[in-house]
Amino acid sequence: MHIGFIGLGNMGAPMARNLLKAGYTLSVFDLNTQVMEALAQAGALSAESPTAIARGNADVIITMLPAAPHVRSVYLGDDGLIQNVRPGVLLIDSSTIDPHSARDVAAVAAQHGNPMLDAPVSGGTGGAAAGTLTFMVGGSREHFERARPILEAMGKNIIHCGDTGNGQVAKVANNMLLGISMI
Repeated sequence: MHIGFIGLGNMGAPMARNLLKAGYTLSVFDLNTQVMEALAQAGALSAESPTAIARGNADVIITMLPAAPHVRSVYLGDDGLIQNVRPGVLLIDSSTIDPHSARDVAAVAAQHGNPMLDAPVSGGTGGAAAGTLTFMVGGSREHFERARPILEAMGKNIIHCGDTGNGQVAKVANNMLLGISMI
């Protein structure tokens, strides 16, 4: 299976490394070319843009981006993923964003024929490196099961939270409880 991965920051890069360790073919993109070069040395294929990943032969595309505006831009922009990806490719966004943005992007993806899951994570950079993240996943049960083996390469706890956007709802609740316990 070929996976495209966009967003190789503190969380995305170790997640991508774990996909490589699990034996997946991986195409990667990030604005930071040094991180892309390091992953290429580990066996990933470097892409010149998110559009190149979308137009490639990925079966699944995962994004791990800083915030909702980045997610909307990468997916819905003038030359975004949805305009360029072939129907049927599973889209997984692991960014932590608001549930409304997750639902909006997934609705546009569905109109294009692409199933989409929101799958934010908990566990920090240590969990990303160790492959012990918790994924809180929103989307259909069918697409969740399709994504499960991929997510298990990066995480220890893979939890289906219900319909689209509910992964983000669970993440918000998780962050609130964490904040309360820290106070």
